[in-house]
Amino acid sequence: MPSKEVNPDLLKERQTATFDPHEFSVFWAGGEERYKEKKSLEKMFLEDPELMDDLPISYMSHKELYEHSLRKACIIGEKIRKLRADGEDGVDTYNALLGGSLGAAILKEGNPLTLHYVMFVPTIMGQGTMDQQVEWLSKAWDCEIIGTYAQTELGHGTFLRGLETRADYDARTQEFVINTPSLSAYKWWPGGLGHTANHAVVVAQLYTKGEFRGLAPFIVQLRHSDTHEPLPGIDIGDIGTKLGMKSVNNGYLGLKNVRVPLNNMLMKNQQVLPDGTYVAPKNSVLTYGTMMFVRCALIRDTALSLAKASTIATRYAAVRRQSPIDPNQPEPQIMDHTTQQLKLFPQIAKSIVFKTTGDGIWNMYNVLSGEIEQGNLDRLPEMHALSCCLKAICSADAAAGVETCRLSCGGHGYMDCSNFPTIYGMTTAVCTYEGENTVMLLQTARYLVKVYGQALNGEKLVPTVAYINDALREREFVNFDGSLESIVKAFQFVAANKIRIAYEQIEQRRKQGHGTEMAANLSGTFLTAAADLHGRAFLAESAYTELLAVSRQVSPALADVLKVVLELYLVDACLNRIGDFLRFINITDKYVTTLEIRLQNCLRQLRPNAVTLVDSFDLHDRVLDSVLGAYDGNVYERIFESTKKNPLNKEPVNEAFHKYLKPFMKAHL
Repeated sequence: MPSKEVNPDLLKERQTATFDPHEFSVFWAGGEERYKEKKSLEKMFLEDPELMDDLPISYMSHKELYEHSLRKACIIGEKIRKLRADGEDGVDTYNALLGGSLGAAILKEGNPLTLHYVMFVPTIMGQGTMDQQVEWLSKAWDCEIIGTYAQTELGHGTFLRGLETRADYDARTQEFVINTPSLSAYKWWPGGLGHTANHAVVVAQLYTKGEFRGLAPFIVQLRHSDTHEPLPGIDIGDIGTKLGMKSVNNGYLGLKNVRVPLNNMLMKNQQVLPDGTYVAPKNSVLTYGTMMFVRCALIRDTALSLAKASTIATRYAAVRRQSPIDPNQPEPQIMDHTTQQLKLFPQIAKSIVFKTTGDGIWNMYNVLSGEIEQGNLDRLPEMHALSCCLKAICSADAAAGVETCRLSCGGHGYMDCSNFPTIYGMTTAVCTYEGENTVMLLQTARYLVKVYGQALNGEKLVPTVAYINDALREREFVNFDGSLESIVKAFQFVAANKIRIAYEQIEQRRKQGHGTEMAANLSGTFLTAAADLHGRAFLAESAYTELLAVSRQVSPALADVLKVVLELYLVDACLNRIGDFLRFINITDKYVTTLEIRLQNCLRQLRPNAVTLVDSFDLHDRVLDSVLGAYDGNVYERIFESTKKNPLNKEPVNEAFHKYLKPFMKAHL
């Protein structure tokens, strides 16, 4: 067992910090009450011996891992039932257990019941009528039925109009007949679909009276309620091993003449009457509310991924000593190397910015949901565009940041016991699910080009794109002085010009005779670049607004640290897009050099507080699950201890020696 004493280098780092880590932990948790709830949940779940792993899951087969994970998922589900009965099952509880820190601690490779809670139930809530909610929700909440959300197909993903699964209404029996007419129409990827769920919300192309009506969601029973055997017409199973999310039980689903009652179509937004008459939704975008809900939640998940990776890498960088800076001095902590700081500290800053931005987006979504319930859809396109680009940018940056943190740990970061492979696998998956990132950027860009045209016509734009109005009035950016406010304004000016170029490219191709869709395709790289800068401008403004606001509410000591984090984030973000800045703003070589020096100064200022800052994320050792990032810093002892859990090391001579190696070595004699 590792020593219970804390590594002296880590101890020294914590003793020399300039702020109180508990204060930051409370802020990070969302306030004192949520901090206490977090600690209570950790005690309830992380101290339960039934939820601990005797054998590292990397040594389990795919089948063993699923069975092991489902057992623990059911224990978690039972605890959730108890919390619900006691009225303690708030949104934060579900976030922690299904997409957050606690869930990752208990089920490293994902929970096969996650989609039941985060997609199946919310879809019924968001798209079911009150009568349908009464019929289905209590069963779903109590897990009397287990559901998933089946939209993506083998042949189509983000392009929803290309989905092939078809639901034809039979007015004679008042049933829908659902089919996957080809192999490419098979539902593919839904979590829990393989062997866990017995129901699914199946998204299909709706036909009534022989006419195509658009996409519609249907509740379909997949397996027998008692035996769990697939029902007639259902072809179902697990899709196999993956880069990450290995215990989510992603599945495939084929349907052949599967009949479901009329009332199994979720009809809050669109209806089919008994005679087959179709009543269209007031706004087709309403159908995609569930996916927007999940995208908003994913932004906060990316912050957690970066927090975990940067905590592991920063603690390791304080413990690991290598490569003398001064040949006459002992080997320094690798965190004393400026190049190491540049790898790690921007990731810490991004995790904080993504978290505060994610909280803001979540609040915006909740306000919008209330407006939609009142029939006000004015800001729905804006919210859709924003959630799309932020999901794309935050997931891409988080995946890249996790990999940077892994690389910063050298060879040891390549080991499974570092937990970087699992963190990366779970993080990079976000780049694809709930909308592939390039497609997300293109959806945002479509909105941006539209509002740019409105701005040209003199219309006043909504708040998140109002900077386009400003750029059209001012035409050029003057007085870039390098202040944080000017960096934010410069980001907005650059974004406005990238949008202008995308708009002009499309108009130019239209004039050449291309239709709207072809013009957009030929301008695709301009469109994605515009959406990327729009998202980064929003992140810059959010960082500036939110972190300065927090700084005014906390102690001066913590405020000073947060201001360094803010400056580091903005200066680093600016330098990473310096080509675009130079293109649209008159910045001299002197200013660029000044920014580079400021970046170095930010790294130097953050260095004394780096370990305490990641400590303040308050991530339990089981959440990190890393021999490199444990709180005590006993890295080498923990690495060596991990080898003792390797089944190969349970015997001095493996049987393969006698079966294969020895005969091979003796064959020439």
